[in-house]
Amino acid sequence: MLLDFYETMVRIRKFETKLTEYFTKGMLYGNIHTSIGQEAVATGTNKALEKTDLITATHRGHGQIIAKGADTKIMMAELFGRKTGYCQGKGGSMHVADVSLGILGANGIVGAGIPIAAGSALASKIKGTKEVTVAIFGDAASNQGTFHEAINMASAWKLPAVFLCENNNYGVSVNIHTVTNVEYISDRAKGYNIPGVVVDGNDPIAVYEAVKQAVEYAREGNGPSIVECMTWRMRGHYEGDPAAYRDRAITDEWAKKDPIDNFRVRLLAEGIEEAEIAAIDEAMEKEINDAIEFALESPLPDPSEVTTDVYSSDNERCVAR
Repeated sequence: MLLDFYETMVRIRKFETKLTEYFTKGMLYGNIHTSIGQEAVATGTNKALEKTDLITATHRGHGQIIAKGADTKIMMAELFGRKTGYCQGKGGSMHVADVSLGILGANGIVGAGIPIAAGSALASKIKGTKEVTVAIFGDAASNQGTFHEAINMASAWKLPAVFLCENNNYGVSVNIHTVTNVEYISDRAKGYNIPGVVVDGNDPIAVYEAVKQAVEYAREGNGPSIVECMTWRMRGHYEGDPAAYRDRAITDEWAKKDPIDNFRVRLLAEGIEEAEIAAIDEAMEKEINDAIEFALESPLPDPSEVTTDVYSSDNERCVAR
């Protein structure tokens, strides 16, 4: 289990590190928002889910989507705008989705995935099925109306949902404590009479245990809860953002909490050999290099397909002329 957690975190880190390299070369379309430093949240969250459970992710969603089971080759192809990508190259970094894996989609709009998750949970309740939907959002999204509306509905109807906050302290350049009057986002759970917990988002095991408890609570019909994971994005809001708005001393302090470095130390303390850890590092490096090769060798979508999957083909009023 520990090695599995480590492998997932390294897979995410190497995937996004490669993205920064190729974005700098001008080979990726649009912009990218990396979750480097937040890998423990994605890993712990998704390891706590069943395959049939669902998630909605954010504009910083690569890690969550990979941890839910997305193929890094198909992911990479999508970011390179290739036809072999999850959305045939039309979604890009912020709109990866695969319903078959329970990935209802990343979303470029702050807080937009929260009501989608509530709707998914409502569908599960109506159908009488047992899947749970996890709405993943950042700290700044908790000031959106969608956050309050969706949680109010979910709590009132006891929907099988978990609202998971990746609190990396900043919404773009705004420190969350300058725009909220609570110490923790999860304190807002009290207003809806649901559980709210805070965990160390740099510890994948702590995240796993908290999410597991929240998921089972929801699956048993008790309704939603808020799980807040305190973490830190090591890079700027978007790739190329110098993040001059962050205090250097705080940034240096958080850098010591790198979830992968610290988990590697934990593995060694548990008696796992360095050779096993190195083998995972090498395997993940090869996997991501293979993903890059797959993406670069894949074809671009044909311009004639620009409206495919955008409009409903069986409704003439919706078809572009």
